[in-house]
Amino acid sequence: MGKLIKELGKKELLLFLLSVAVIALQVWAELTLIDKMQEVTLLVTRSGGTTGAILIAGAKMLALAAGGVLCSLIVGYAAANIGANLAYKLRDRLFRQVQLYSMEEINRFSTASLITRSTNDITQVQMLVAMGMQVALRAPIMAIWALCKIATKNWQWTMTVVAAVVFLCLMLAVIFLVAVPRFKRIQTLTDDINERMRENLTGLRVVRAYNAERFQEEKFETANVALAKNNLVAHRVMAGIHPVMTGIMSGLTLAIYWIGVYLINAAALPEKVILYSEMVTFSAYAMQIVMSFMMMSFVFIMFPRAMVAAKRIKEVITTDPKIQSGKRTEGLPGVRGEVCFENVSFSYPDAENPVLEHISFTAKEGETVAFIGSTGSGKTTVINLIPRFFDVTAGAVFLDGVNVKEYDSHALVKKIGYVSQKAVLFSGTVKENVTYGNEGRAKERENVIDALETASAYDFVMDKEGQENAYIARGGANFSGGQKQRLSIARAIYKKPEILIFDDSFSALDYKTDKELRAALKKEMKGTTVLIVAQRIGTIMDADKIVVMDEGKVAAIGTHKELLKTSEIYREIAASQLSEEELQK
Repeated sequence: MGKLIKELGKKELLLFLLSVAVIALQVWAELTLIDKMQEVTLLVTRSGGTTGAILIAGAKMLALAAGGVLCSLIVGYAAANIGANLAYKLRDRLFRQVQLYSMEEINRFSTASLITRSTNDITQVQMLVAMGMQVALRAPIMAIWALCKIATKNWQWTMTVVAAVVFLCLMLAVIFLVAVPRFKRIQTLTDDINERMRENLTGLRVVRAYNAERFQEEKFETANVALAKNNLVAHRVMAGIHPVMTGIMSGLTLAIYWIGVYLINAAALPEKVILYSEMVTFSAYAMQIVMSFMMMSFVFIMFPRAMVAAKRIKEVITTDPKIQSGKRTEGLPGVRGEVCFENVSFSYPDAENPVLEHISFTAKEGETVAFIGSTGSGKTTVINLIPRFFDVTAGAVFLDGVNVKEYDSHALVKKIGYVSQKAVLFSGTVKENVTYGNEGRAKERENVIDALETASAYDFVMDKEGQENAYIARGGANFSGGQKQRLSIARAIYKKPEILIFDDSFSALDYKTDKELRAALKKEMKGTTVLIVAQRIGTIMDADKIVVMDEGKVAAIGTHKELLKTSEIYREIAASQLSEEELQK
């Protein structure tokens, strides 16, 4: 929690120091108000008390009460300000940190957990800071100050209050032993709920297609029941705090007045009035002490949950990405668009066996290099190593003659246009999606149109209302799979990169569109190195070089015609997709 508090700026620290001073002033006003109660009681009960004196004392009490209210408002404003600013800075810091993460860190934390940490966890910390300033600072100051005041009063009353305080401490200990572990578990169980919900919403079509609603309900029910049972135990203990506190306050008031009866009866007449006034003020002091402990008990309940949340936030913020950016911004002089793998091997974290072993090939400027192989052969993993979504375990990947690890991350991805296996569109307009990451050139309408035409997306975009300014729903829900793929391809083309990477990005296109798009790419993107992962032979048969992958290794490299003669694996794939006549061409 301490490291997170360091995120506060000078303004928030000044507000905090002001709050401490104002809280001390508020406590003084409230305790002085109680002293004034004794003064008014004596004025009323003694014959010498005049109406004027009583009114003056009452006016002072009103002024103290108004001062206490004003102090409370100032502290409330400062606490809300500090809590909101801290939450803002933590969310911003966490989001920026996640932006730097490689897929390894994302997979380690899980998407559902990162969402929970950036929302629910930060809210818990914000609530603790906001309430802590108003309660956690005020309560101990009030309790200690009030105890010091009553310590000089009658010892019988003092011992009664001490006994009540001891009982309160025992109750708080029980709360810590029973409720705190439950509150600590809430964050983890919330992660599970989020994961189940996210999984169900993402795969809703599959769930319905397989009539698996009941199965998903049972999975969600398991996580939901676990969270509910955990919360029931914790909140049942919490529910007992208020009645117990009420019982203690009522019992303490009764005990003070019961003792007061004996003390007043035993005293002489002049002392009776003084004892009566002291009993009234002592009762008020006692209530303030009990109320302070009650407020602290609520903070104590929030504290462990907020501490767990703070630890989870800190874990994200302080986890440095394993893939560190280099300093180079350019490749070797005279080398452009060249990709070279030298004896590359790669293993996923905690995997028993490597996914890739001894991969070597070179894609020169302007060449089209394709990757084909059975599912799980490592095709996508190979191209994911170029933009450094993962780093190689052994060997090296070179881009323009320089190891990709030496590049500044922004300079590296600037050279690459990447189209993922799953077409990803963002809510906004077609133009905003095509120019994504290149907003500085967004006004160049002709470049947007050129990219759409090259990607065979021009016709269906122009048919939309608003044309290139047509609205795209979240995830591209108002476009078909093939349209989303073509818009994703247009985004990569608009970037005008040195290297274009297509990770099975033509799978949703029909053969005619596929052929037209590749012809347009060849014409409009001359000099650009193209790397294609594909399942269809028709998509890659015109490539300058085809890399056949098998179980994480390079089985063969060559042109379509060469591989038909030399590679049994490629021949089997081709035979399963092409007719005998096409194979003979």
